[in-house]
Amino acid sequence: MVRTKLTKDPADAAKVINRGGLAAFPTETVYGLGAGVFDEAAIGKIFQAKGRPQDNPLIVHIARVEDIERLAVNVPAYARALIAEHFPGPLTIVVKKRAEVPESVTAGLDSIGIRMPSAELAREFLSKCEMPVAAPSANLSGRPSPTTWQAVLEDLDDRVDCILKGDPTDVGIESTVVDCTGDVPVILRLGALSSGELGLNIVRGDDDAMGALKSPGLRHRHYSPSARVMLVDDLKLLRGGENVAFIGLRTLGVEMGYAVVCRNEREYAHKVFEFFRECDRRGIETIYCETVWEGGIGAALMDRLRRAAE
Repeated sequence: MVRTKLTKDPADAAKVINRGGLAAFPTETVYGLGAGVFDEAAIGKIFQAKGRPQDNPLIVHIARVEDIERLAVNVPAYARALIAEHFPGPLTIVVKKRAEVPESVTAGLDSIGIRMPSAELAREFLSKCEMPVAAPSANLSGRPSPTTWQAVLEDLDDRVDCILKGDPTDVGIESTVVDCTGDVPVILRLGALSSGELGLNIVRGDDDAMGALKSPGLRHRHYSPSARVMLVDDLKLLRGGENVAFIGLRTLGVEMGYAVVCRNEREYAHKVFEFFRECDRRGIETIYCETVWEGGIGAALMDRLRRAAE
């Protein structure tokens, strides 16, 4: 593959998709790696570029609510209420798919994850694509999700055709995934929107076999830097050192090789993946992550920290 093209023009990136290539693009959550949803050859390139397991379904990104009709059938009323309230935004709904959607997109399931990003550059890009765009995070599988175009380039230079350069992402962690294939909505993956923000009596799904199949980010190792990640509550127990790093909400009393102190859980979530990547750049060997209260975005943040520490 020729060296990856960098562009700030969403029309240029859309042309790559329309001719069967791969284009990374910014959303409000993380950068995604896109291919046309009905282009099976291009979908295969996503799995090859990322080293992604074939049993990990892809989320499909749309520019308009009407595009859901091209992808899904029998969308329940409660799912349409979620769509009306939270599209565009960091919410993915899982619904029954149309037969025309390739099984490679959905890991052989009869359901499909759909979302409509709120980031303006993403919306411009998607509106110029000839079909909805299937897009997991634009990183090598298992690595921390990318929140800057530079992080995408670190992982995927020469592996993808194009990177649409935008600002660092606003949220910093992935969308909330809600299963809408049953009688009631069930949260499969915690994310940028909490159950309270969704405004419905949504049951939190367990990471059982079927739930893990329907959503990305649940079955395989994710979000992990090269360093060992350790979760800590009592900062008095920390030991510093030049190969040790820390991220959290409280100021430390020991010297670290690298430390980031955040104002609140939202800033913590916004910074954590880029922090992990910077630790790798600095050759950090041990990372201490302060635990937080699991309310609001703190629940999704703790989910990502636990998976990184596995």
